[in-house]
Amino acid sequence: MSLRARPLDSFLSIATLLFSGSTLICCALPILLISLGFGAGVAYLTHTFPWLVEVSRHKVWIFSVAAAYLALTGWMIYRPGRACPTDPELARLCQKADRLNRVVLWVGVGVYAIGFFMAYLWLPLRMALGG
Repeated sequence: MSLRARPLDSFLSIATLLFSGSTLICCALPILLISLGFGAGVAYLTHTFPWLVEVSRHKVWIFSVAAAYLALTGWMIYRPGRACPTDPELARLCQKADRLNRVVLWVGVGVYAIGFFMAYLWLPLRMALGG
């Protein structure tokens, strides 16, 4: 097993976390703030950061790309036949990097799930429950 594949795993993990975080910024944060009665805060945010409105218009793409990164990262980390080097020091470092990549992946999945819930499910549920 060459160590060249490991930096790709780390890059994908970090990119996954960034894309998952973008789902919160673009879509979940404004809906949460409005739901909690902070409409003026959302107005201030969109005035200060006008690109948020444009990014929110493309939330389907943002969620699709984030989901693709999550799937690709999960496959890279959990694919069968993946092994660490036999050298003890390299194996230790490889196992440490694998643990970190798994943590980053699952944090990204959690962030994505929160963003997806807030962007697509929160408002319909709230309206259905009479809120």
